[in-house]
Amino acid sequence: MKTRKLSFLLALSMGASLVAAGCSSSDSGSGNDGDKVVLDYWHTYGEQEEKVLVEEIKPAFEEEHPDIELKLTRMPQEGLKQQVIAGVAGNAAPDIMRMDIVWVSEFAEMGALTEMGEMDGFEEVKETLFEAPMSTNFYDGGYYGLPLNTNTKIAIYNKEVLESVGYDEAPATMEELEDASRKAVEAGAEGGISIAGVGQTWDYLPYFWSLGGSLSNEDYTKFDGYLNSEESVKALETIVGWNEEGLISPIMLGGEPGTWEGIEKGQYMMVDDGPWFFSILMNEKDKQNPLDYTTWAPIPEGDGGSRSVIGGENLVIFENSDKKDAAWEFTKWMTEEEAQKIMGIGTGLIPTNRTAAQDPEFLELPFIEQYVKQLETALPRTPIPQWSEVEGEITLNFEKVLRGEMDPKEALDDAAAKADQILNQ
Repeated sequence: MKTRKLSFLLALSMGASLVAAGCSSSDSGSGNDGDKVVLDYWHTYGEQEEKVLVEEIKPAFEEEHPDIELKLTRMPQEGLKQQVIAGVAGNAAPDIMRMDIVWVSEFAEMGALTEMGEMDGFEEVKETLFEAPMSTNFYDGGYYGLPLNTNTKIAIYNKEVLESVGYDEAPATMEELEDASRKAVEAGAEGGISIAGVGQTWDYLPYFWSLGGSLSNEDYTKFDGYLNSEESVKALETIVGWNEEGLISPIMLGGEPGTWEGIEKGQYMMVDDGPWFFSILMNEKDKQNPLDYTTWAPIPEGDGGSRSVIGGENLVIFENSDKKDAAWEFTKWMTEEEAQKIMGIGTGLIPTNRTAAQDPEFLELPFIEQYVKQLETALPRTPIPQWSEVEGEITLNFEKVLRGEMDPKEALDDAAAKADQILNQ
């Protein structure tokens, strides 16, 4: 069992008392009820999502599994990672948890999570789920979770701006995107391509990947030769060229307006965002309905294809749980078609179950179909325990290039070397 010494020492120094701080239970689930197994489930759902969990998911599961009771605890986002580390150190972690996809490999390396590939029926479950979200659970030859819900980003255009530059449909290629952006800026738009920032790879990876760039080899063990490959350097040079020409909106380097305001007012031609762009704005009474002023499509295709970035949460079982069989039953059940449809239709969260994601009622949401299509080619941020450190080096150099402080090849060579050094520590 692997341990990360620094993380574990941090956990011990914090103490298990942090676990209880800031938590609110949405269902007390107090103790055992006769012979029932009580599963402690920590989640991070929002209000509407929690309502569906409590009122629909919990009763449906417990009706099918009368010997299992769910104790649901809604956890605060702030400081959550530290609370989980403390829980692991103090043997006070829950049985199961809805965990951010980028944390799974880190907690797996600690030895905190159960390897699900060894559970009964795992391969059959795996085959029902989207490959990219499933891959975010992979670490050191095993799977340490199942993808619970997923998301990605697609291209969203201001319909009026796009039509004004001669495009009746969304650009299908990077060349078309560049052409439309140039025409939009020449006509007075403040930006054609709205990369939301450079502080995290989530913001710019769809462009870097689609233009042909890559981060690492396929098993995530080497960055040199990939992050700084000829194709990656060319992809970054293209983005730099866009910025120098003024095709990228000022938001990328901290300017205004924000992406949502810019696209609503027609100041920007295009943004990229997740399904929350629609679901949130459609429910704000003082905002225009985004369905009225936007059109949407997958990220335009470049030398690397049409690529976007995977987000979402995974369901994990903690290694210290003494209820692993019951926890596995719930984990499997939550990725089955019916449970995934309940959450998808009730909340707009994109199912990881392929069949549920194609359910006609779910697809009635007019923007969802393009997100589901994009998921077929979306990629995960590198699922390694050291990702946060590696990402810091990449984003630091990426910003230096865009601010004219480093050459693209120099920056990627440096980031690749540092990333490999971090991996080999």
